[in-house]
Amino acid sequence: MPVLVMKFGGTSVANLDRIRRAAKRVGVEVAKGYDVIVIVSAMSGKTNELVGWVNETSPMYDAREYDAVVSSGENVTAGLMALTLQEMEIPARSWQGWQVPLKTSSAHGAARIEEIPTDNLNSKFAEGMRVAVVAGFQGISEEGRITTLGRGGSDTTAVAFAAAFDAERCDIYTDVDGVYTTDPRICEKARKLDKIAFEEMLELASLGAKVLQTRSVELAMRYKVKLRVLSSFEEQTDTAGTLVCAEEDIMESNVVSGIAYSRDEAKMTLVSVEDKPGIAAAIFGPLSDAGVNVDMIIQNIAENGVTDMTFSCPTDQVGRAKKALETAKEKGVLNFQELVADTNVAKISAVGIGMRSQSGVAAKMFKTLSDEGVNIKVIATSEIKISVLVDRKYMELAVQALHDAFELEKAD
Repeated sequence: MPVLVMKFGGTSVANLDRIRRAAKRVGVEVAKGYDVIVIVSAMSGKTNELVGWVNETSPMYDAREYDAVVSSGENVTAGLMALTLQEMEIPARSWQGWQVPLKTSSAHGAARIEEIPTDNLNSKFAEGMRVAVVAGFQGISEEGRITTLGRGGSDTTAVAFAAAFDAERCDIYTDVDGVYTTDPRICEKARKLDKIAFEEMLELASLGAKVLQTRSVELAMRYKVKLRVLSSFEEQTDTAGTLVCAEEDIMESNVVSGIAYSRDEAKMTLVSVEDKPGIAAAIFGPLSDAGVNVDMIIQNIAENGVTDMTFSCPTDQVGRAKKALETAKEKGVLNFQELVADTNVAKISAVGIGMRSQSGVAAKMFKTLSDEGVNIKVIATSEIKISVLVDRKYMELAVQALHDAFELEKAD
């Protein structure tokens, strides 16, 4: 039988009533003839509670025990979902990560999936099991310890299972009914997209859109897994939600598909850095070693042998970045006059595969922001993306203005 993967996020399984509602959706797909692999998250709020318990018990915790505790939320949901399906007379069984087994690296708290053998589940499907309910977010290391994949890891689990079992599709059920042209909470004209290309979704996810976890989109793009994002609380139809697919599966698309934003950005500038070969490596090497996620980078024109270097990073990594750069200066690896951090900026991005063949997108974006009196601090571009840093107080205005300028409320 064909395989379908269905993933239910925390809000979709937040209580027993919602688990029953999710189980009914699974039953509909079973009735269509699918063998279903259901990936479940912990009940809404449960993972945060478990993390809190770990921190309260042991602030300098053992990462292996952290994973053992934090992964337990998904186990509870998987068991309850399997019991609910059994009550509906659907042959179902719950599976923890180690039982599959979902093999991962040993990086506790941020493990990477290495292999998902299919023999165990396939043998049970052959014996009459119709639904395998798998605890998301978790796996097992080579040492035999439980591991977790990091926040949002259940999305990655779902896509990985879809790839391993050559599933027809991977449906991600959440509390939103699809991918929108921008955040509907900021722009009331935001429109739900019927389809979006993997590349566009990956950019949007990495630029601040919270619909899908970035690693899950990377995995889907690599293995050409069709993703459908849809709501657990809307009517169940074959055309619901947004399909994330290959570019060739989209007949025609707008030049710009969406406007993303990231509120918690910081702009950091190293003043009077020596302008010589290797200086960029001297700056960004220590930042990389410190785990600072650098995004936009700009270097000023050099004068008198020195230049200024500006980059952006998340605001919660500013302290880490300062420490890494100050340490590099003390060691003589790097020399600069001053380090200036501006933590009151936001990143606004226009994303669309249509940019590859259409000129004038940057000009329209910059003019639109200029007309609204929004000053651009930093610019970064790629083949399908233009990002700018602006003062955070202008973030919502910039998003709304760009959404209007590119007429994203209009259907393709």
